[in-house]
Formats: sequence, C-alpha cells, structure tokens
Amino acid sequence: MPIPVVCPSCKARFTVSDQFAGRTGPCPKCKQSITIPTPAAQSVVIHEPERPTATSAGTGRAPTAPIKRRDKPIKWTALAWSAAGAVAFMGGAFALRLVYRNPSDIPDWLLVAGAFAAAIPSVWLGYAAVRNRELEPYRGRPLAVRVLICSLVYAGLWAVRGMIPAEQTAEMWQWFTIAPLFGAAGALAALATLDLDWGTGGIHFSFYVLFTSLLRVLAGLQPL
Repeated sequence: MPIPVVCPSCKARFTVSDQFAGRTGPCPKCKQSITIPTPAAQSVVIHEPERPTATSAGTGRAPTAPIKRRDKPIKWTALAWSAAGAVAFMGGAFALRLVYRNPSDIPDWLLVAGAFAAAIPSVWLGYAAVRNRELEPYRGRPLAVRVLICSLVYAGLWAVRGMIPAEQTAEMWQWFTIAPLFGAAGALAALATLDLDWGTGGIHFSFYVLFTSLLRVLAGLQPL
C-alpha cells in the first residue's frame, strides 16, 4: 500500500511503496534527507464526540445540547369564554330578527357594533386554531391587544363593504374583482397583529367572514 510522504523542507508531496517504511532517503525535489513514516505512525485515531451538555456549570463552555421547547396551548378557559361568546352572538342575531321584522330597520350603528363585537371571539378562536406552532403563542394582555386591533380591522372591512352600492355586488361574478381585495386586507391584518403568514392569515379572516355571514342570516339579512 503506498505511503503518502510530505517533505519537511520543501513541502513536496509524493508517495512511496510501503516496502520503504522506516528507511531514510533523499527528497526527489530538494534532495533533503527524509525518513519514510511507518503505517502505524500514520494511523488515525477517531475519538468519540463529546456528549452534548445542557448546562455550562463546571465546563466553562456554552451548552451544546439542543433546547427542547414544549408547545403550551392557549388556556382552555379563554377558549371556552370565546366559544360561549360566539354562541351568545348567534342568539343575539336571532333576537334581532324577532325585534326588527323588517331587516332594513336595523340601525347601522348596531350592525357596526355587532361586527366588531363578533370579531373578538372569532379572531381569538381563529388564532388558537391556525397559529404557528413553531412560535410561542401570545397570551394575556399582549394577545388581548392584538385581538382587539385585528377585530377593529375586520369590522372596518365590513363597514367598507356596506358602503359599496348594492348594484355592484348583485351578481356573483362581480365578487371576483372585489373579494380578493378584502381577503388580502384581512390576511395582512392577521399577519401584522398575530404573526400569521399570508395563507393562514387568509384562513383566519375567512373564519370571521363565515361567522358574521351566519349572524346576518340569523338576523334576516343578506349573508354578504
């Protein structure tokens, strides 16, 4: 088996037959005397890698073990209150149908207030359903503030929808030019407030649209 040799003088690299192991001879390039190493001297010892450490105590080096993260879901009590609020809104929407026999008599301020109030449980529940499990979830006051901001944007989009003349949304094909604009605005709001991406943000906004459409049907109004 050929033995690789490096001349200590001129750093030339070459190989010689293993039959010359341990002998001394001139370098073919600089003619300096070289002792051919034996195969035993060239053996490579592979050491077992150090085990990862979770602490720097006693080592003086940073921990090398990966940090284990446990996904802590949002408290079930908050989800329960949000679900109860959603059920209460459905009951309130049906009550409007009984109070106002003519749906056009429902005050606009009541519809706007209802759109914002209904957004809170749908935004909260939607965030728990589609949030990024690789990130720590928002909780407590930070979550409440973000839910309120996102709810205001969602309700504002409904208010803008109400300003569009009815003749511009009478046909289904007309929605193909309007709906993407509202969907993009809703997804952007979810992305900015709840750290969702465009896909999950669009799904999150769809939860709110479906929920408010259901409330409008219960109140005797057109769903969209």
